[in-house]
Amino acid sequence: MFRDTTTRPELLARIADNQHNPRQIISVQELKVLNERSNWKGLVQLAFHLTVTGCSGYLWATNFGNWWLAIPALVIYGFSIACMFAPMHECGHRTVFVNNRLNETVGWCAGLLSFYNSTFDRYYHKWHHLYTRIPGKDPELTEPKPSNLGKYLLIISGLPWWEGKIRGHFRACIGQLDDCPFVPRTARGEVIRSTRLQLAVYAGAIALSFAVRQPWFVLYWLLPLVVGQPILRFLMLAEHTGCTLDANLLTNTRTTLTLWPVRFLTWNMPFHAEHHLYPSIPFHALPKAHKQLSSHFAHIDSGYIKVNWDIVSKQGKSAV
Repeated sequence: MFRDTTTRPELLARIADNQHNPRQIISVQELKVLNERSNWKGLVQLAFHLTVTGCSGYLWATNFGNWWLAIPALVIYGFSIACMFAPMHECGHRTVFVNNRLNETVGWCAGLLSFYNSTFDRYYHKWHHLYTRIPGKDPELTEPKPSNLGKYLLIISGLPWWEGKIRGHFRACIGQLDDCPFVPRTARGEVIRSTRLQLAVYAGAIALSFAVRQPWFVLYWLLPLVVGQPILRFLMLAEHTGCTLDANLLTNTRTTLTLWPVRFLTWNMPFHAEHHLYPSIPFHALPKAHKQLSSHFAHIDSGYIKVNWDIVSKQGKSAV
């Protein structure tokens, strides 16, 4: 594992030296190499992710009553579905595949599985990158904050996320996007059609479950996602919570060092500071970028348990 031996004073000095234009840390030529997209690497990653989803889903479906196997399978299955947010996010940046139509198609399907709408999220996420941690601008700052233990547990449960997604999809479906300044008026029709199609797919799956009198929709999508979302919330809370509320890309985002299985299912999302500094770098090149950039960041933490413990221990102080 890459280890940074920079002392705290040296780190602060380096941040001060680079914060005026941190995107010049990597040379143009080095960035060109890191930015290289690959259909092959994207398809292999997607295939292995879907393999984990399929195998764990099969074990969950065929072991009812054998709970010592069924419950772990359900947790892995649910987490892998929730983590379909990751390929949707990467495809939204157009970095997974060379072919942009493939980015759009895979991103939309991944959003369908993870209960995100990729079309809406593309515009939402663009503003998050443009205005990261800037109050009044970054749309993520409107989400609930873990300001005390109760709110932290509520956020981790996923309930606010479900409420926000259900309300957001419904409002987009009926065209109520006036409170979404990040969606241009010229793109509203596209967002509305995409959301309606997504909800129609869910409605079709529910209708099929009723038609065959089997709880397929609940057992193989809704329940697993309910189980998997708290794990994803646990991870995503680490991305910016407790970081600076300003435009400094070296201090407003956190990278979390974690186990390979987590990095795999999240498509290297834990290298989040690197991603925010250079959003053009594909998921498969982020570990290499980390080796070149980690000494410049203020927040490189060892493990999600540590980060979440720090968030809970600092509750009520600056948990935003």
